[in-house]
Amino acid sequence: MRQHAFGRTSFTVSEIGFGAWQIGGAWGDVSEADGRAALEAALDAGVTFIDTADVYGDGRSEKIIAGVLKSRGGARPMVATKAGRRLSPHVADGYTKANLETFVDRSLRNLEVDSLDLVQLHCPPTEVLYRPDVFGALDDLRRAGKIRNYGVSVEKVEEALKAIEYPDVVSIQIIYNIFRQRPADLFFKEAKRKNVAVIVRVPLASGLLSGKITRDTAFAMDDHRNFNRHGEAFDVGETFAGVPFEVGLEAVEEVRKLVPAGASMAAFALKWILMNEAVTVVIPGARNAAQAKGNAAAADLAALSGDVMTAAKEIYARLIAPHVHQRW
Repeated sequence: MRQHAFGRTSFTVSEIGFGAWQIGGAWGDVSEADGRAALEAALDAGVTFIDTADVYGDGRSEKIIAGVLKSRGGARPMVATKAGRRLSPHVADGYTKANLETFVDRSLRNLEVDSLDLVQLHCPPTEVLYRPDVFGALDDLRRAGKIRNYGVSVEKVEEALKAIEYPDVVSIQIIYNIFRQRPADLFFKEAKRKNVAVIVRVPLASGLLSGKITRDTAFAMDDHRNFNRHGEAFDVGETFAGVPFEVGLEAVEEVRKLVPAGASMAAFALKWILMNEAVTVVIPGARNAAQAKGNAAAADLAALSGDVMTAAKEIYARLIAPHVHQRW
């Protein structure tokens, strides 16, 4: 698996990471044993970057990660977490130094470390990005040794562009996949120019791009693909990348024609993302060890041809872009 420098930091990370939302919650019933097995399988496959958040299972995800890493010993992967979504209500005025320090202290305990490798503001209200004092608070936490680096997880390209105006933002986490191609238009160029690490989340459009979901697929009541289908709980762009379900299924059948023989659609979709040199790490989630191994296998796929990349762009322009392109 290829390794990439993580922006301006001292870390080097695998091009395929591990997204730990699924082992925390909001994806139906994922047992702690399955969550641990999924993470173990990813690490065994060479993954050296883990992404989590303090609200994933109310700390469950962070605690599983701490347990697995403690039991394995040896060299530690880079572990990124997020802060801000514990606010209720989740408003810009809540992003104070005191609140951020409280969230960071809780993650330090959950992850059983003395300093956090990377803390990301967790899709904050856009207004937060226009408040230099918030980033000053992160600078203070870094000087205090509680965090090593900080970045921002965003919903929109415009938010990403604003966030990287702050000189000490080392990374941006953003949705990018075959069904969400706008970040490549401008943001990726700017991120590369400023040597900002790019973390790609929702790479499989909540499973649509695994090719395994059908019109008859039933999702558990506590799975966001059920309860957030129309943005009832959080930004709808986090669920199926904001693509209407039926439209997504139609587009999947077009994408399926591009998948090389012997490859899974999931691995193909991950490889498509990695074809953009601005991407530092992509963070697919996994409910079990088999899914984690399948995600890592994308690193072994041959580079996709120009014709395939063009065809994927055409499918997006024709079927998907009218629903998502200008929205995020």
